[in-house]
Amino acid sequence: MGGSRFDLSGRVAVVTGGNGGIGLAIARGLAEAGAALAIVGRDESKNDAAARQLRDAGADVIASRADVTSEEGCSAFVDAALARFGTIDILVNNAGTNVRKRPEAYGLDEWRMLVDVNLTSVYLACMAAYPVLRRRGGKIVNIGSMTSIFGASFSAPYGAAKGGVVQLTKSLASAWASDGIQVNAILPGWIVTDLTIRGRAATPDLHEKVVARTPAGRWGEPDDIAGAAVFLASRAADFVTGTALPVDGGYAAQA
Repeated sequence: MGGSRFDLSGRVAVVTGGNGGIGLAIARGLAEAGAALAIVGRDESKNDAAARQLRDAGADVIASRADVTSEEGCSAFVDAALARFGTIDILVNNAGTNVRKRPEAYGLDEWRMLVDVNLTSVYLACMAAYPVLRRRGGKIVNIGSMTSIFGASFSAPYGAAKGGVVQLTKSLASAWASDGIQVNAILPGWIVTDLTIRGRAATPDLHEKVVARTPAGRWGEPDDIAGAAVFLASRAADFVTGTALPVDGGYAAQA
């Protein structure tokens, strides 16, 4: 794959929330394209298990335990990647969580937590990585959501934060183009993860409703997101910036 525009050999990628679900699938895809990896998460045992899985598949990987909602946590994972690999070329901001309930049922503490984890963490990680990425140009891939573009009665803070991810993506793309940094977002559709499995359990008929609206006729799997991430992290996307790409089996296109 040496001459391929999708080849990531010699590149170093950091994936927040890279120890499971969509983040681990993206990490696996980036590694298959040749990238060295630093995965970041708060759960040390999950980090270690994910790193072992990636190493067993041939990846050069480290795992960093960090809280990406703090400046100190983001500085720490950047420092760890630099200590091991000497640089960072790709940042994937995937860390996120959700609490599903009606808007009036949230407390202010829940609102702040959801905005911090889903939006503020993206800003802090980008700020921490920017001085390194600007050295020779780089790629940032932010993970949004279908709720970045659709309202959901049961996810008001999450949707507000994920909408903010798209606007932050556009602003950083505009600001940092002159530094050779491309910033894009992926908007996963209904993907089978721990979060959505809990959501299906709590929401009657959600599974059937999603399948009925999705032209592909199924829920997505985490690996369905990996190809888009590899594309946006590669030289093939050098002229792509400020975009928000739905990867949703056609859900957003269906009336």
